[in-house]
Parts: sequence; C-alpha cells; structure tokens
Amino acid sequence: MPPSAGATEDSKALVRKVLREVLMGREDPEGFFAMCVSALGHQETRSQFLSIIQPLSTANISMHTVLTSIYNEYFSKTEDDELEVALALSLLEMKDNHRSTPSQESLHQHLHEGLNQRGACQSTTVSQALGSSHNQLTDVVESRKNTSLPQTGAWGKSRSLKTTSENKQGTSPTVCTPTPPGIVSTQDTAKEGKQVLEGDLNQPEKPKRSKNRRQRRKDTCQHVVGLPVSTSAPPPVLLWFRRDLRLCDNPALNGSLEAGAPVIPVFIWSPDEEEGPGVTVAMGGACKYWLYQALSCFSSSLDRIGSHLVFLKAKGEGNEVGSSLCSLKELVKETGARTVFANALYEPWLKERDDHVVSALHEDGVEFKMFHSYCLRDPYSVSTEGVGLRGIGSVSHFMNCCKQNPGSALGVPLDPPVSLPTPVHWPKGVPLDELELARMPRRKDGTTIDWAANIRESWDFSEEGAHARLEAFLHDGVYRYENESGRADAPNTSCLSPYLHFGQLSPRWLLWDAKGARCRPPKFQRKLAWRDLSYWQLTLFPDLPWESLRPPYKALRWSSDRGHLKAWQRGRTGYPLVDAAMRQLWLTGWMNNYMRHVVASFLIAYLYLPWQEGYRWFQDTLVDADVAIDAMMWQNGGMCGLDHWNFVMHPIDAAMTCDPNGTYVRKWCPELADLPDELIHKPWKCPASMLRRAGLVFGQTYPERIVTDLEERRTHSLQDVALVRREFAQYVDKRSGCDLVPLPPRLVSEALGSSGVVREGKQFLLPVITRMEFKHQQEDPDADAASNPYNAVLKGYVSRKRDETIAFLNERDFTASVMYEGVQRKERLESDNRRIEGLPRPPAPRGRARRTPTAKDRFSIVPGGAVTSLG
Repeated sequence: MPPSAGATEDSKALVRKVLREVLMGREDPEGFFAMCVSALGHQETRSQFLSIIQPLSTANISMHTVLTSIYNEYFSKTEDDELEVALALSLLEMKDNHRSTPSQESLHQHLHEGLNQRGACQSTTVSQALGSSHNQLTDVVESRKNTSLPQTGAWGKSRSLKTTSENKQGTSPTVCTPTPPGIVSTQDTAKEGKQVLEGDLNQPEKPKRSKNRRQRRKDTCQHVVGLPVSTSAPPPVLLWFRRDLRLCDNPALNGSLEAGAPVIPVFIWSPDEEEGPGVTVAMGGACKYWLYQALSCFSSSLDRIGSHLVFLKAKGEGNEVGSSLCSLKELVKETGARTVFANALYEPWLKERDDHVVSALHEDGVEFKMFHSYCLRDPYSVSTEGVGLRGIGSVSHFMNCCKQNPGSALGVPLDPPVSLPTPVHWPKGVPLDELELARMPRRKDGTTIDWAANIRESWDFSEEGAHARLEAFLHDGVYRYENESGRADAPNTSCLSPYLHFGQLSPRWLLWDAKGARCRPPKFQRKLAWRDLSYWQLTLFPDLPWESLRPPYKALRWSSDRGHLKAWQRGRTGYPLVDAAMRQLWLTGWMNNYMRHVVASFLIAYLYLPWQEGYRWFQDTLVDADVAIDAMMWQNGGMCGLDHWNFVMHPIDAAMTCDPNGTYVRKWCPELADLPDELIHKPWKCPASMLRRAGLVFGQTYPERIVTDLEERRTHSLQDVALVRREFAQYVDKRSGCDLVPLPPRLVSEALGSSGVVREGKQFLLPVITRMEFKHQQEDPDADAASNPYNAVLKGYVSRKRDETIAFLNERDFTASVMYEGVQRKERLESDNRRIEGLPRPPAPRGRARRTPTAKDRFSIVPGGAVTSLG
C-alpha cells in the first residue's frame, strides 16, 4: 500500500533533518542512505534521493559526491541481494514490534528500520544482519530515542537541547550525541544490544567518563551544520568577525549555522572606530601586529573547513570617514543577505557603533543577531541590587553582585563545526596586507625596520597555539600558580591574555578547562572575574582611560621630565628589575602581572610621572593591550581608581620575591650577567674590581640610576597625596577618611535610598576603598614614609647573609685596590730609573691572573702583573 501524501512529507522532513547530521559526523553517509530507503521506500528513494541531496552540490561538494556514489552502487545490486535484505529486516521488525509504544511507533519505526537497513546493506547474509550488526544498530536506536532527554556531557553536568531563541545571551543551540556506533567495541555493542532486546528501551545509557580530560572535551556536543531545507537556496547570512577569531565555542558561528543558509564570514577593518575616542589608544602597534597574524591563521582555519574569510577595509560615503555600516550595506546589496550575525563587544564606543548598525540595518529590513561571548558575564547586565555599593571596585564585591543577580546560564563550551555551507558567489574582498595592520616603518635608505621580529618568534598566533599553551599550563604551571605566579624567572603564568583579548580562546572554554584540571587554584579562576570587573567599570565610566575617577588626584603635582619617561619606556632606568621588565615588554609585547605592578609603581611612586603615560605606553606595546583592564589597573595604581593598590613594589628589594637568583635580569639585561646573585639587583654597590671584571661601566655599558634616593621620593609622593586631600576636603569623608567618588547615573538609580551615599547638589558621592597609608598621612602630612605605620612598600625578602657578603666584598676590594696601587707605584719608579740611566725597558709581565691562595670568596683575583712584580 503506497504511503499517504502526509506520511511522505513527514518522511522527507525526517530525511532532511538527518541529512544535516551527516555533515557533522553524527551519522555516516551509508546509514543516512539506508534510513532514506526505509523511510521513503525503494521506489521513492530511487526517484527522489538525488533531488534531496541536490543542495549539497553547492554547500558541500565532497559529501554530495559520496552520497551519489552510494546511491549508484546500491541501485546496481541484484534483486536477490535486495530480497535477502528485506527478509532480514522483516525478522528484526517482528522481534522489536512489542517494544514500541503507539505514540512513538512511527518515529521509532523509521529510525529502527533505517539503521537496520544500513546494517543489511553492509552485510551479505541474513545471519550477519541478525548478528552483531543488530546489537550495534539497536544501540544507536536507544541513544537516538533519548536525544531529547538531559544528557551527561564531558564536563560532568546535565545538558539538554536548546533553540537559538532560548540562547540569545550566549549559549548557542547544541545537540549532544554519544560516541558514534562505528567506534564502539564489540563487547560493549553486544552488551548494550542485549539490554535493548530485554526491553530497557526507555532508560538512557549514561556514557562512560573518560579518564583523560582532553578526551572528555572531544566527546562534547556536536553542532548541526545548517543546510538549505529546500531545493531553492535561501539568501546567505553574513557572519561578522571582530574579536572572536576562533572556531571553538563561538556562539555567533554556531548560530549562523542554525539559519540553514550559506555563511559568508567577513572581517571589516575600520581604524577610526577601533581606535576609540580621544587618547584611548585602543589599537596600538603591537595589537595590530597580533591582529594581522591572528587573522592570517584564522583565515587558514576557515579554509580547512571549506569556507573563506572576506577582508574588507571600511569605506565611507562621499567625504565621510570609513565605517563598518557602509561596508555592511554594500555587502547586503552585493550578496542579497538578509541576516547578520556577530558576537557583542562591550567597549562603550563600540557598543554605540553596534547599536547604530543594528538600527540602520533593521530599517533596511536586515536582521542583526548579537551573541554574548567575550566576557563570562555581560557587563551591562551586572546589578548591585541586593548587594549595595560598599566595597565597589573590588573583585569580591563584583562577584557578590553576580551571585546575587545571576544572569543567563553560562552553558557548556561549543565544539567547532567541521564544515560551513558556502555561497554560490563570494563577495569581492581585499588582501589582508591591504588593511596595513603589520606595516613596518622604513629607513631613509628604503630598508624595513622589522620591530616585530622578536614578537613573531615568541608567540604562536593561531587558535591551535592558544589551546596548546592552555594545555601546557594546565599540565605544569597551574600547580605552582597559587604561590609562585609572581615569579618572573619561571613560567608559572599561563600567558593566555592575548588569546583572550582577540577571542582565539573564549573565557568560557578557559573556565571549563581550569575546572576540569586536577588542580583548581581559585586565584587563577578569579583572574577571569577581574577581567569582567574591568569591563563593568568601563561601561560605568566611559572616560576611564584618561580621566581620574577620584577628583582630588587630578590635581597631583606630576613630573614632566620626558627624559625619565623615555628611560622608563626603553628599560634604561639603572634599576635592573625595572629595566629587565621593560625590555621584555619592548621585545616580546608581554610581561607577567607582577612585573606590571613593579614598573607601574616605579613610574608613579618614584618618578612622579602620571599614570596616563604608563597606560598609553602599555596600550602601544602590549600584544594583549585591553582598554578596560589597562585603564582600571593604571587608575588603581595611580591612586585614583575605585580601588587602591594597598602595596607599592620596591624596585630593588621586591626582586627577592620575583627573581631571587637574578635569572630574569640576566636574560633581559645581559650586560649584568657576570655579576653575582647577591649584587645583580644592586650593581652600583659592586666593588670597582668586580665591575672591571664584569666589563660594566655605568653610563656606557649600563645606565646610571635616573633617581637615587628612593625613600625620599616615596616620602615626597605621600606628602603630595596628603596635600591634595586637604585642598579638596569636600571629596573626603570626614567620618571614615575615605575618598568620595561621584557616581554615574546608572549606579545612582540603584543607590537611591541606600545608606552610605552622600548627596551634594546634583552629585551623588560614594565613599570608596582608600589606602590606610593615605588616611594616616592626612593626620601628619609632613611625616616621612618610613614612620608611617601603614607603609605600603613591599620590601621583599632581605637576607642578612646578603648584606654581610656585600660588606665583605667591599672590604676585600679596598685591600686589593691598595695593593694594586702600591705595585703600580713601584713599577712606575723602576721605569723612570731605567729611563734616566738609559737602560732598556723590562719585558712585559707574562703571568696570568690567578686567585690568591688564601682567598675565601670567588671574586678575589690578583692581576697577573702584580704577581710577577711581587715575586
């Protein structure tokens, strides 16, 4: 009896649905073809199969070729083979009929028969079809029946199917599958098949947990690749990449696949939009170079899955500055696209740009879908309701806000697609080099200054490089991170910040991997909370990169010594730890967080240079330069942010914490390599003979210290703070001694009626965290830093043995110098007497320098000439 028209349409819909699964590897081509034969029938498959897979001829030519060859091979079989297959299916159907419920029978019949048809096609005898292949196929039926139930994923948490509309806040649709039947062992297949035959059909099989964390990731959700659902291809969708240059865990990418249309990935470079307003310096030279390399690697990744990244340089209309909106409108007109997908950015000027783009495209009838993925928490959704404002600016307060007002579920990381549906015609783009992201300056003779050579050698700019670095850190450095992340002489930090900034690694993926590692240091996971906090502050205070949040500190007497600034920038301050860190920054575009505190403290507390200078230099030289993070940390270090650093890194003694043996300094300041460990951070205390042996000449081979009396300069810095706090007493809370900060309108609406908020005219002033050192200095402005009981300078570990060694070497050097001067005086007298008497000059001494036999230290060396003369 031929199937009804309604049943035929249902069967075709089922076939199209499973066709999408074929491209993701959830179903093999043979199984899909067998299901078609079961659902549509022999004749319908013969007549309609080629038309069903026709959209693949443009979306995925290789898969279209495979399915066509299976079709041709199957319908070339003899009638005897088909009769044998039909008999096998009938026997299987009789055994399984009693297990199907009436409400499920239709779907189960299609899937069960289709999958067994695949087994029959692959076997040549009825006994083989009823044997091990039956157990394997019933296992697949069991797993497919329960795909709508919550399943235990690779991260050990329950997950379920969700639609795109349910995941607009960042969790894209996912479909979880168990291990494909093709890789199940024979014993497991037989055991699971037996359970199915015994009637355990409705019990979802819990997948075994892999011992290897990396293997568990590979077993996570696979994502359905969108395909045209009809023979007429729909208009393509534009996938706008910005700072999300990855395939793994990319919500916009997976969302575009769900559209069921060809996908056109595009990258639009608009320098005027990216740079930000005023002196933001959102895209410095090092960042642009990283972006260039990352785009090149990401383009290759898209090529490997059959797609292509279109590069565009923003164009303007008439005399207008080039904008992303104009480029998108041209793309829409050229491609006929009616939908644009992108991941959200949270810098205020970029969000304003995106909102304008969404509104303008909507007026043209183009839908714009934005996904959340750049931060763990959308900064515009964070609220202080129920928490209050006390302690604002600290990461603890921020985390309490997120716990008290939870947003959308974080979700599990999304695996990358294996292919992308491609359009028939690609829009015209420009070469990557035309974006001028990695343009190098030229000398007068025409040669190129390759300032990025060391950066290029120091990093792998690809998404694979990000995951390799993360994996290496989780296998080694993470175990020392809690206690030794401040060490500069050992790789105890992850170095993942540039990959996070450019979206080559999502924060969600990083968090899941950190939780999946055996060692779960909360200090490392809190770094992601600091990152989210910085973006929340930037959304509250858009002028964070250039204007101090605490009004009194705008009047601090900053130095204008450009010589000091240039010495700091180039690593020529005369302080080895500071110089080593700044040289590492210049050569590689990176330094760890502890060293960033060291150089920032030196610039602000000892050189009196404004924090904005440090911020701008970091933005230009860091490969991970992030406006939100840099602005927040430099404001806090510059004493004018929402939080105060309650420490100041001493440029000498703090080295005993991060570089006790001088390994870090020797690497980046090789001219100091021959100095002993005890003196390498204080080269000016070395005896003269030791400096000669090391070939060190201050002012020539290594710079003189640009400032000498550090304690005096710290005292002066504290007195300046006390002075401005007295002058602007209206911004100091008389009861607590804390600084008062004007609240932005967004927080004012939440803070109305709450205690602790002082209203003054039209401003709402909030007491914020203030360093105890400043509160004490307010009472005694003329006191020096050493007498302050809350002195925030971190001295590090200072050993008595080191001081004794220095004293001993100075005494030994003095004795050796006196002996050497006596020998030289005697030699000069002898030479003068010989010249007066007309005698020839004595032969030059040929003795070699050697250690004195009674010397107890390894630095006491007597010159060879002195030994000969004394003998």
